[in-house]
Amino acid sequence: MQNSRRRKPSLQACRVIELKHLRSAIAAADCGSLRQAADLLRTQQSSLSRRIDELDHHLGIAVFERCKSGVRPTRAGLGILRQARAIFEEFDALVANAGAVQNSEAGRLAIGFCTSLSAGNLQASLTEFSRRFPLIDVVTSERSRTRLATALRNGALDILIVTGSLPLLENQVLPLWSERVLIVFPQNHALAAREVVYWTDLRGETVLLSHYDPGTEFEALLTSKLVSPQDRPKIERHYVSHGIIKGLISMKTGISLVLESDIGANFAGLVYRELRDEAGPSCLQFSAYRRGENENPALAAFLDMASSRYGSAPPGR
Repeated sequence: MQNSRRRKPSLQACRVIELKHLRSAIAAADCGSLRQAADLLRTQQSSLSRRIDELDHHLGIAVFERCKSGVRPTRAGLGILRQARAIFEEFDALVANAGAVQNSEAGRLAIGFCTSLSAGNLQASLTEFSRRFPLIDVVTSERSRTRLATALRNGALDILIVTGSLPLLENQVLPLWSERVLIVFPQNHALAAREVVYWTDLRGETVLLSHYDPGTEFEALLTSKLVSPQDRPKIERHYVSHGIIKGLISMKTGISLVLESDIGANFAGLVYRELRDEAGPSCLQFSAYRRGENENPALAAFLDMASSRYGSAPPGR
């Protein structure tokens, strides 16, 4: 048993400790034998013994005591080995995480949108993406179209999922899905008895629209469907969220237009009906917008998944 007095390690001496020293010590502790540890690491026993001696020297303590049966950790060595194993676990995690980032399996993806997350294709897409890439942190942001575009331009967001067009310089577009336009009104409304509501049935109604998207698309669609001003309903524009609009509807102050994904965030006492004309249901198209110079691997992974899911070619490919 080694009882020799050892010096206190200096900061400079500790800096020369390498992973090979810790690896050798861990192998010796696991095997209980320098010869077996050397075989495990595919090195010479003399080289392994020298590394352990160097570790003792750098630390200023004896990590092992030699005995007839091999080696066993000293009391101080047990603490050193416990920390050495923790270092190797962190090191392995670092290597695995680096590989995952390289393979688009880890990282961060910031998504801006203007539709409901309660149901529909956006929720399904994010759920599938999180299942495929559990190490990628997905950050979502629901804002006005102008603020979303600004965030995409300055790099705060990686991708926008919005309806209609988004005029940005050097932007790339991936068409995604379309959603039916629905009308929502109180359950005791005169239109509630109908299974299908036509655009022309909105004459004389008050339609509440949010200034947030897709309120502008709804207004443009309504104008295109009802060309004559006398056939159009009264439109009230509110600087509130879609949830507040539903609250106003429940107060019987008007009706509103929503997309089918919004049904998942239903309010009690409200009824949804499909809006149609002679050509059938009306729909709005969703697309994904991103900056061409964004090389985030997590974004590339999302675009590949979305293009496969919705049958579109990834932008920039």
